[in-house]
Amino acid sequence: QVQLAESGGGSVQVAGSLRLSCEVSGRAGGYHTMAWFRQVEGKEREFVAFTDWTGGRVHYGSSVNGRASVSRDNVHYKLFLQLNNLRVEDTAVYYCAMYNNGTYHLPGAWKYWGPGTQVTVSS
Repeated sequence: QVQLAESGGGSVQVAGSLRLSCEVSGRAGGYHTMAWFRQVEGKEREFVAFTDWTGGRVHYGSSVNGRASVSRDNVHYKLFLQLNNLRVEDTAVYYCAMYNNGTYHLPGAWKYWGPGTQVTVSS
């Protein structure tokens, strides 16, 4: 069984930065395309970024494009998300996910999810 565990969330002021981590454990069966999503209570889960298994192909959601950087460490089965110039609207629970099938920016395309890590940005 694959397990994902996010860390690195917390409280930060506007214009600050955070680096989120996601550790993959269990029988993942090789390297997989991975993604970050975020969700505000009462709203739909929103695509943030994905990276293919090599790290050579990445894509960002429009709300974080230019302020986020996704990377991975396949040796240690970790995924990272660097968020810069944070805004109040970046406040959300951030989830990492492992790809299954389908349109990448839709939550239904991702098979495994972590429990999430809270990011709170205040002015």
